[in-house]
Parts: sequence; C-alpha cells; structure tokens
Amino acid sequence: MGPLNRHMAQSGAKWQSDEGGPQGSPAPVFIGESRHPVDPKNRVFLPKRFQAGLPLDDEGNRAGVLMRGLDGCIFLFTKEGHRKATSMVNMEAFASREQRSRQRALLRSGHEFTLDASGRLLLPAPLIKLAGIERDVVQVGVGGRVEIWSADRWDAMEAETEAAFEELENHITGKSGGQGG
Repeated sequence: MGPLNRHMAQSGAKWQSDEGGPQGSPAPVFIGESRHPVDPKNRVFLPKRFQAGLPLDDEGNRAGVLMRGLDGCIFLFTKEGHRKATSMVNMEAFASREQRSRQRALLRSGHEFTLDASGRLLLPAPLIKLAGIERDVVQVGVGGRVEIWSADRWDAMEAETEAAFEELENHITGKSGGQGG
C-alpha cells in the first residue's frame, strides 16, 4: 500500500503514515475539509477526525502546535510533526542571513495548544491577524498537517483553482473556453 497504512479505529477508518510518531506509533495523515465559525473568544471546533490524530499530553488532553503557515493560512501540527517539519529549516538557517530571517519569521509564530473539553482550539490573535480570519474558517487536512484558512481566502483560492482546472481540461480536450462539449 506504499507509505500509507489503513488502520481501523473505533470512530472509523483512520489513515496513518509509516514514518512514525511518538514511541514508534504511525504518524497521523490528516485528510478532509470542514468549515466552522470562530467564536467571540477566538475558539474553533476541531473535527473529531483531526482530534483523533493529535496525541494526548501528560494531562490527557489532545495537544499540538500552531504556527504561521504558507500562502496565508495557519498550520496545525502534532508536536512530533512540527519537530520534523522545522528540522529542515533549523539546519538551513546556518547557510545565510536570508535563511536565518526566514527561520525567525516562521518559528517565532509557534504556539503550543491543548484542546478544551469540547474539542475547541484557541486561535492566537497574532495568527488570526496573519491569516485574515474574521468569522468562519476552513480546516483542511494536508497529510502531516491541518491548514486553517480564513473562509474568504479559501473560497477565493478555490475559485482560482477551479478556473485553472477548467483551463487545463479545455487544453487537454481541445475545447476552447466558450464552447460546449
């Protein structure tokens, strides 16, 4: 089955990577998309399928790391996933001043979190500002991380992506943009 194994959990199918997480357990592979409102206290519900991929901390709470993402979103990682994702940046930072500046910009935004008893995630104000979040967010599983997007940014990006797919389809099939099939 390649680098992915399918493991059954009580809540249904759960995909995991063979690369390994804490104590040699398989690392979670986050998939799917959800849209949720952010409450007035900057909390948002994290879907159960994403919660299941977060390990328990010493107090028995689901925990991980949030940080500034690329393209205008917030990244959510397990702590082990965050360590792996940032290890490359840590080594490259010694190469040049520019790379050290990039490292600072990326890593200074990190925030460890624990979910509350209702499965809600507190989004830090600096990350909300960077991601342009006002009310609703879209949470997208992207393998080893979850991306949290402003719903407006996500919708705009999806519209661009759909237009690009239509253009590609027209190119492949030999149709021009205004003609039907």
